[in-house]
Amino acid sequence: MVKGGLVVDLGVRGFIPASLVERHFVEDFSDYKGKTLRLKVAEIDPEENKLILSQRAVLDEEADKQKKELLENLQVGDVVKGTVQRLTDFGAFVDIGGVDGLVHISQMAHHRVESPGEIVKEGDEIDVKILAVDSESERVSLSIKETLPGPWTTIEGQFEPGDVIEGQVKRLVSFGAFVEVAPGVEGLVHISQIANRHIGTPGEVLEEGQTVKAKILDISPSEQRISLSIRELEKEDTPDEKVQEEYEAPEEDHSGFSLGDMIGDQLKKYKK
Repeated sequence: MVKGGLVVDLGVRGFIPASLVERHFVEDFSDYKGKTLRLKVAEIDPEENKLILSQRAVLDEEADKQKKELLENLQVGDVVKGTVQRLTDFGAFVDIGGVDGLVHISQMAHHRVESPGEIVKEGDEIDVKILAVDSESERVSLSIKETLPGPWTTIEGQFEPGDVIEGQVKRLVSFGAFVEVAPGVEGLVHISQIANRHIGTPGEVLEEGQTVKAKILDISPSEQRISLSIRELEKEDTPDEKVQEEYEAPEEDHSGFSLGDMIGDQLKKYKK
């Protein structure tokens, strides 16, 4: 062991720089003394008695061979085990036995995920499904979501027509609003079911992110469809009821004079 690496004997003196010993960083080289290593010639200059060797080159070559064999054997649709290596803003890289595949953030769960850290952390052992394999670019697309039960399966029997639910408005479209009633499950409030008055657009009454209560009109998990109504929960005054309120006789007021009493008093004053 010398400063900066290892000295080896091949019948001639050779040198392995610290960066060429392993594929990873090594802080203490004391365990290498006396070991026999498999090495590749990195540089040779007989005139200057210079021989640079690399164990890392041998390990890299073996890893590349193993990676190619693995890529050739991976099948789209297979579910395999992997270890989360690192997280990024757009997903997580998972080692599936020598090959790193990407689980895009959209493939982490059936519901919307803001950050990969909500679902996994580095070092986690997880099941992933292979979505695509590109052997030439060594890219593998993976999914956690595809290994989990679908959200529409989990809600079967949980909701019935007539139930009142609370959910968050996720999207507004020209014909209504989609409300999330359970993680990954959205129901539609048709524009005609948003309010008891005519509206031109859902945005006149609702906004994305708003929490609302709605009544389930119809539900079909097998078709992944829920019809909701907000107007069903609003008190509706019909025109007949309004007319009735306007023409209802007021309650008698026993604390004061009636209109007849007041007119009579005025007539008495004029007579006098």
